[in-house]
Parts: sequence; C-alpha cells; structure tokens
Amino acid sequence: MTSQEDKMIAIAMPGQAAAGRAQRGGAERRSNEQDWALEGIFTSGAGPEPGGAVIAPPHPLYGGSMDSPVVAEITWACKRAGFATVRFNWRGVGASGGSPSGENAHADTDYVAALAYLEDTVPGPIIAAGYSFGAATAVRIARASPRVRRLLLVAPPPALLDAGALAGFRGRVLAVVGSRDSFAPVAELAASLGDDPRRRLEVVPDADHFFQRGLSDVSRLAGAWLGAQTPEWLTQRADGE
Repeated sequence: MTSQEDKMIAIAMPGQAAAGRAQRGGAERRSNEQDWALEGIFTSGAGPEPGGAVIAPPHPLYGGSMDSPVVAEITWACKRAGFATVRFNWRGVGASGGSPSGENAHADTDYVAALAYLEDTVPGPIIAAGYSFGAATAVRIARASPRVRRLLLVAPPPALLDAGALAGFRGRVLAVVGSRDSFAPVAELAASLGDDPRRRLEVVPDADHFFQRGLSDVSRLAGAWLGAQTPEWLTQRADGE
C-alpha cells in the first residue's frame, strides 16, 4: 500500500547480467540482456538536509516483502520523525528482478544497493533498519557506510545476528521484540545486545514474531527513540493518519 507521498523506484543492481553469464559458463544471451533492478518505494524526508532510513523486509522465501505491516510501521515512524525512507523487495519478490534467495550474500548485495540509492538521494545520516531476516541483514551492512549512524531492528532472530558486526557497530541501536517471540527470545536478544548504554531493548507485551498483537507499538516505540514522540504525533497516530 502506498500514499501520494510514496514514489515507486527501481534500485539498480549493476553487473547482475554479467554475473549471470559467468554462472552459465560465459554463454551470451542474444537478446533482452540487461541489468535488473529491485522494486522499491521512496518517501521523502523533511527539512533542508534530511537523513534517511533503509528498511528491509523479512525472509523472501517465507513471504517476506515490503508490504509487511511491520515494515509499514517502521516506515511510518521514520516518516513522522522527518526521515526519508527506502523500503524494497528482495530479489525475486514482487516486481524485483532475479530469483528468490535466502542466502546472506544475496541479501547483503540487495541491501547495499538500497543503501547506495538512499546515499545518493539524501544528504544526512542514515538509519539501517529491518524486520526479522531484514534486521539481521541490516546489522551486517551497517558498518559498510560511515553515514549509517543508527540501527533500528524489529524482531531480529539472535541465531541470525552477526555477533562481530553488532559488536563493532558504534552507533545507537534500538531492538523491538515481542514478549512471546519464539524466533527472537527476549533473553537471547538481550544477551546479544549486551549492556552498552547506546543500545536499547523494548519488549512489546503479548506480541509474537508477527505482531498480530501490539503492531502499533512498533511505530510508537520506534518513534519515541527517533525523537518523534510528541503529543501531536501521538494524536495523529491514534487518528489513523
């Protein structure tokens, strides 16, 4: 679902056609040879030098797409805080080119492409964000750009987190998880985050990994952390803006 402020975009994946030829033993495709792109949505930010957020969806082999309600909540919180956003579909999902893949290397390449698009579009600092599998990917990519200053992670499974990448990230981190999340148990996630004061863990009562309950708490908690929680913001959110 998109609004009038949303812009459908094609995120270039340069070199993919050539890579495909190499995997096929160098065989040439005689027609229709072109680099493919990821499907995405860009929403502009506020202010003269807005920052931005890249928001990655959950696992592509289990129905993960940028249409996820949780991805929408993260996007909404970032928008209300004045950040531009890019959310995207993994390769092979929706209108994105390529074949579906659950490989970390492919996810990293897709995320880096979305990050590059945002870096070319907004001048300010960037938040690397994601939900579930997408959150774990955001952690791995966060150190790839000095402009990534924060991590916003929703239900990141500890089993998928790169401990070294997380430990090496020096910016602020928010993790939001449901108290009944069997994929991201609260105790395990707390241990992964450690006791660094720059890292915050927020637990949504009675919510599972899919936030069938407590969905609006995702944007509420993210908005507060981003500095967007004002009386007007809360009122507008309650009215269903």
